[in-house]
Amino acid sequence: MSPSQPFFIGVAGGSGSGKTTVTRRVIETVGAAGVAVLSQDNYYRDQSHIPFASRLHTNYDHPDAFDWPLLNTHARALLSGQHVDMPVYDFTQHTRSACTQPLRSAPVIVLEGFFSLYDQALRDLMNLKVFVDADADVRFIRRLERDTRERGRSPESVIAQYLEFVRPMHLSFVEPTKRYADVIIQHGGMNEPALGMLAAHIRSTIERTNQHAAYLKPASLTLAEDTTP
Repeated sequence: MSPSQPFFIGVAGGSGSGKTTVTRRVIETVGAAGVAVLSQDNYYRDQSHIPFASRLHTNYDHPDAFDWPLLNTHARALLSGQHVDMPVYDFTQHTRSACTQPLRSAPVIVLEGFFSLYDQALRDLMNLKVFVDADADVRFIRRLERDTRERGRSPESVIAQYLEFVRPMHLSFVEPTKRYADVIIQHGGMNEPALGMLAAHIRSTIERTNQHAAYLKPASLTLAEDTTP
């Protein structure tokens, strides 16, 4: 990590594992102005060209559901100090919204999503890779509560989706990415000691980087007027 480059963190884990809680702790540690959050949920492929009835059968828990080229482009742009227009996904319509969310680069960039550690090109950019682990029953209950409350789903549809897609895809694609993690947080967002250690590590890393940057910064020079006759 160079002194001028943002600190890039990937936060992965199963649906409902507590990734948002971990990301919130990063924000509390650094300060909201110092963190840019790339939410992988917003990078599902656009499906506006597909009839609504067909969108209902999309497997959102497979890697192919994501727009990887766009996500990679936006991650690299943020790391180079540029701002991006992050897409916004409308889960009630099962397609990308016409609106976008402006996202400026920051000293810390977090990619949050259950496939955050899946793509090697993205992993190679990361300074810290975190996997948030939690029991399957806990993850299912959290997903059921979220999808019925925030995404307009019925309990029956959430259960059917979990059994058909979420559970098998987690075992096939999400769980294996745990081996790429630098840090594995057990018990999800409920593991306060682990969250505290993560926050301390991030804080110390940023402080060392800032100190290094200050050391490399050249001293200002004042040129006196040449009075040589």
